[in-house]
Amino acid sequence: MEKNFKMLAKTMYGFEDVLAKELKDLGAQQVVTGTRNVSFVGDQGFMYKANLSLRTAIKILKPIYSFKARNDEQLYRQIRKVNWLDYFGPTTTFALDATIFSDFFNHSQYVIHKVKDAIVDQLRESTGERPSIDTAHPNFQINIHIQGDQCTLSLDSSGGSLHLRGYRTDTNIAPINEVLAAGLLLQSGWKGQCDFLDPMCGSGTFLIEAAMIACNIPANINRREFGFQHWNDYDDNLFEVIENALLKRVTNFNYTIVGYDKAPSAIAKAKENIKNANLEEFIKVSHEDFFKTEKNTSGPLHIVFNPPYDERLSIDIETFYGDIGNTLKREYPNSVAWFITANLEALKFVGLRPSRKIKTFNGKLEARFVKYELYEGSKRRG
Repeated sequence: MEKNFKMLAKTMYGFEDVLAKELKDLGAQQVVTGTRNVSFVGDQGFMYKANLSLRTAIKILKPIYSFKARNDEQLYRQIRKVNWLDYFGPTTTFALDATIFSDFFNHSQYVIHKVKDAIVDQLRESTGERPSIDTAHPNFQINIHIQGDQCTLSLDSSGGSLHLRGYRTDTNIAPINEVLAAGLLLQSGWKGQCDFLDPMCGSGTFLIEAAMIACNIPANINRREFGFQHWNDYDDNLFEVIENALLKRVTNFNYTIVGYDKAPSAIAKAKENIKNANLEEFIKVSHEDFFKTEKNTSGPLHIVFNPPYDERLSIDIETFYGDIGNTLKREYPNSVAWFITANLEALKFVGLRPSRKIKTFNGKLEARFVKYELYEGSKRRG
């Protein structure tokens, strides 16, 4: 029987509870939320499943060694205690990253350098060969986390960030991160319960993530590889069993997912990415100016989009956001509309009262994810 072990899923600001729910729904044990991370317990198969399935995780780390160190020599000696041949050999390329909150260590690159030296020195003494660093596309990735004098060494089971789903080869100006898109969709309550619209779809990320949620398609099914596939204990048969079991849970979607954009180049890129994700039967995109459209379904409509703001594109903020509010109010009754903006002043010009505001970040920009409820006629009370 496979042994369970502790893992850590890293995420973005504000998505900790969303990720914890994802993990619980997937069957994780001992789920505990932290700051931009969630810890949990599972076995090797669950580690594969988590990497394939989780929509709001950036990395899945497997801690292998914890120790205390207050200076670089203590750090070096402790790293040398790990038998690195248990994990990879001298012909394997590797890379390191560090997360540091410590008065004893204040330069992440120096920490990475010392950890690298300890690993290389040990493997060279054991085998006579020196492993190579490859920061672009390493076979093996290692994370060192230092909080005060407490150090935790982890293997990065994901490899590249899990926002790199594998479907997006073309992007438009200022594309939204896939993990951010999925997290916002889940925060908006999207489950595939009605028709969906992204009226400013760009390269199609919201549309694709919305379709994958609606159809219960594993978030990272289109990725070419994961970090754990280069590990000594990688079990290809187990991975195939997990992957097939997840694909059997894919469901049909009985509503429409539609995207508009007024830039023909954006529509072309969106179509290419939708094709890469094998979602052409679920998503339709067309060249439209949202401000000249109207709702074309009689039932409820779930709207999520990422409008431009002046940090990214040069627009007249007052006019543009005023047009967003007017179009929603006049042309999209019986809808729920959510959008993200990093221009907090722009929200004043929408002319509608948001029923929710959620603080989030788009890259380094502090933003708000806002909800507007649009009623048929006047709002009914009571």
